[in-house]
Amino acid sequence: MPANKTTETTKNVLDFIQEFANTEQKKMDSLELVKLMQGISGHKPKMWGPSIIGFGKYHYKYESGHEGEAPLIGFSPRKAAISLYVFTGLEEHEHLLADLGKFKVAKACIYINKLSDIDKKKLVKLMKETIRYIHKKYKTLN
Repeated sequence: MPANKTTETTKNVLDFIQEFANTEQKKMDSLELVKLMQGISGHKPKMWGPSIIGFGKYHYKYESGHEGEAPLIGFSPRKAAISLYVFTGLEEHEHLLADLGKFKVAKACIYINKLSDIDKKKLVKLMKETIRYIHKKYKTLN
């Protein structure tokens, strides 16, 4: 089985944001997301792979036998949109997306153009439920 590409690295998160976020809006939104996600998760931001900022860590193992580590929650200020890794993708959690605001979703990833497009209170609720679910289902590591 191939090694996971998205693993925790030692790259500096603030340097990454300054280098990678392609607009001032994305830089400001990224800094705000760092504060918000650190506050919700209780974990400092860490880089995962070349472009994901993650908070906390858990170990997963699928029925297929594939396993690895991933952040509890995270985001990436990508060129097209900010990718939010704050959703389980499960049908039982879809109600948490109601009235979130202007976004697109693909499986467990939410895409937004800017942070002001979504309701931050709803985002906080979504992140808390996702973290609660991960703690219940998987072994958290830090």
